[in-house]
Amino acid sequence: MLRPKVPTMPTPTGAATPPGIVEPAAVIPSGQTLPPAPVAPAPSRPTVQLTPGAVVATAGMGLAVVLVVGAVLVSMLLAVAITAASVAVCALVVRSILSSDTRR
Repeated sequence: MLRPKVPTMPTPTGAATPPGIVEPAAVIPSGQTLPPAPVAPAPSRPTVQLTPGAVVATAGMGLAVVLVVGAVLVSMLLAVAITAASVAVCALVVRSILSSDTRR
C-alpha cells in the first residue's frame, strides 16, 4: 500500500515508421491583393445614464463602506492596544513576584 508504483512503458503494437521528409514549398508573390474582409459592427450597448439620485446613492454607499471599514480597523487597533497593556501589566506582576523572591 505504501510502496510507490513505477509506471511501465507500453509496448508498441505495430511497426513504427519514421516520418517522411517534408520539403518546403516555394512562395511566389503575386500582384493581386485580396480585398479586406468586412468588419462586423460592434454590438451597440445601451449607455449607462446616472441620474442625480443614483449618484447620491452611490456616493452614500461608498461613504457607508468607508465608515464600516474604518470602524472595524479602529476596533482591531483598540483590541491590540488593550492586549498589549494587559501583557505589560502581567509582565510587571511577574517581575515583582520574581524580585520579591530573590530579596528573601
